[in-house]
Amino acid sequence: MRSLHIGATGMLAQQTNVDVISNNIANMNTTAYTKRRAEFNDLLYQNIIRPGSASSASQTVVPSGLQLGLGVRTAAVYRITDGGGLTNTTNELDLAIRGRGYFQIELPEGKGIAYTRDGAFQRNGDGVIVTHDGYVVQPEITIPDDAVEIYVNSSGEVWVKQDGETDEINVGQLELATFVNEAGLEAMGQNLFLETEASGAPIIDNPDVEGFGSILQGYLSTSNVNPVTEITELVSAQRAYEMNSKVIQTSDQMLSTINQMK
Repeated sequence: MRSLHIGATGMLAQQTNVDVISNNIANMNTTAYTKRRAEFNDLLYQNIIRPGSASSASQTVVPSGLQLGLGVRTAAVYRITDGGGLTNTTNELDLAIRGRGYFQIELPEGKGIAYTRDGAFQRNGDGVIVTHDGYVVQPEITIPDDAVEIYVNSSGEVWVKQDGETDEINVGQLELATFVNEAGLEAMGQNLFLETEASGAPIIDNPDVEGFGSILQGYLSTSNVNPVTEITELVSAQRAYEMNSKVIQTSDQMLSTINQMK
């Protein structure tokens, strides 16, 4: 019976849906996390009577035909990049991007550049600005050992005041990257993303210029996960899973009835 296979595809699809929702809920408090949404497509159809075909010798056209669907599949897991908020931390090297853009991060062992909106930066032993995993932020910026204050303006310029000095000095310029299709970036974990053919090549420029967001010092981007929405979608996915399992149970009962016929 087709319904056995159709119900199974529905259960598999909803299982993936629950996996996506659970990952969103698990990352509710992850800095700069962007929620994911599962997208589904119906499968091929069996044309028993093709719509528009002739139904008689007089060439009468069938208005709707008879097509039986074969189930559903998970087409994609889409990343929703809008809607995150900001939280105040007062930390000098906590930087949020207000608007479009990603910080550039140099991966170790020559693996190239990754991109992130997680601006929870620190200084390593050499004074270089790095991520919490020790990856160097690009362009590389070194904070002097005797710096007593660090100031990052909305344009990404990094200024420091050194001990015993009254004037601030510029020690570097942060740059941001944007992409034509942000949802096409490949997530690699650790709040990092990689460029792909789907995302397009990065467009690099200074913050606070046209098409790029500005830098906000002392803040971090928050997750855009709405817990109420996720719980609602989780309940909906659970009910859909249960209904698909009921389809399989009903099909099994029908097959059992046929087998018992004498």
